[in-house]
Amino acid sequence: MNMSQNTYFAMAGNDNRLLLRPPSPDDGAAIYELIKNSPPLDLNSCYAYLLQGLHFADTCVVAKDSDNTVAAYVSAYILPNQPNTLFVWQVAVAVAYRGQRLAPQMIQHLLQRPVCANVQWLETTVSPSNQSSAHLFKHLAKQLNTECVVSDLFLPEIFGKGTHEAEQLFRIGSF
Repeated sequence: MNMSQNTYFAMAGNDNRLLLRPPSPDDGAAIYELIKNSPPLDLNSCYAYLLQGLHFADTCVVAKDSDNTVAAYVSAYILPNQPNTLFVWQVAVAVAYRGQRLAPQMIQHLLQRPVCANVQWLETTVSPSNQSSAHLFKHLAKQLNTECVVSDLFLPEIFGKGTHEAEQLFRIGSF
């Protein structure tokens, strides 16, 4: 693991620091539990999180506290046909760590990695009821001094007979 991909995030109001680093397969089960406890996020299989730690570690970031507990996780990947675009798949922050601006810091950390050197756009999808994620990405666009354009991507009926909400595409950039 490239040590330049590790950094620390200081928690506001105390001496606690979180280590931000690429995940490994060993983090997969804890990431699965974090996502499971972070509604309204869609829970993928534990296997999917193990693979993210193996195949997509360079474009994902895990935050761990001094007890080695997963405090937050961001999964992302560079779009195969658009190497200048990073797609953020999921962002989860454990309840105890919310309100610290950890999520935008983790995304900014990710954007500073060498693998993202050519990234000029960030995309993600957000369901209309997930106002905290919408706020996160609109705030991130302001931090990056750029626009956040929101458009419809997946309407509910595309998800089949389930009760999944629509997913709106948030496109941030260029930066």
